[in-house]
Amino acid sequence: MATIRLVVGLLAATAVPAGATAGPRPQTSLTCRGAGVDPDARVRHRSEIVIDAPLSTVWKLQTDVERRPSWQAPVTTAERLDHGPLRRGSAFRWTTPVPPNPTPATNLEITSTVEQLRHHTCVRRTGPATGEGLHIDGVHVWTFTRTRGGVRVTTEETHTGPQVDADVPTATAILRQGLEGWLSDLKVTAEARTHHQPR
Repeated sequence: MATIRLVVGLLAATAVPAGATAGPRPQTSLTCRGAGVDPDARVRHRSEIVIDAPLSTVWKLQTDVERRPSWQAPVTTAERLDHGPLRRGSAFRWTTPVPPNPTPATNLEITSTVEQLRHHTCVRRTGPATGEGLHIDGVHVWTFTRTRGGVRVTTEETHTGPQVDADVPTATAILRQGLEGWLSDLKVTAEARTHHQPR
């Protein structure tokens, strides 16, 4: 159980924000260009938030993956494995520390590959998170919709792997905290950039 808490919690920030919402498990999963999360995964969560910022600002923050450590404290390094704007086939590797735990792992490395993308609309990425004795396969979909008050950002993610499948309720709860923390960081950063720009 300790391994589950560590691995899932480290895939994203664990703070729970004000303003992020999550309801019962949706009947229809999020999709990007027709592809969604893993339909067979037992660990999944969906959440959303409204950000008072232009869509271009939110999109740039979310897709400029190498700058993620500047606004997401749990991300210690981030490296693009290709060049140019984020697009289908783009890949990036990012790391986050693992606190003392029953395995030899001290860091978790995630290699994310963009499988689908529609500019200013959605991103779907997949990839493993690995450390010594730890492994999770994740599928993550983000959608961005202009709405009154800014941009509605909705995200859904699934995890599979022996550690998370061993305790689905705990793994799901920590995935929820991670996704809502990520949304909160995105909101705070995008709104700060928007409202502190010179007029």
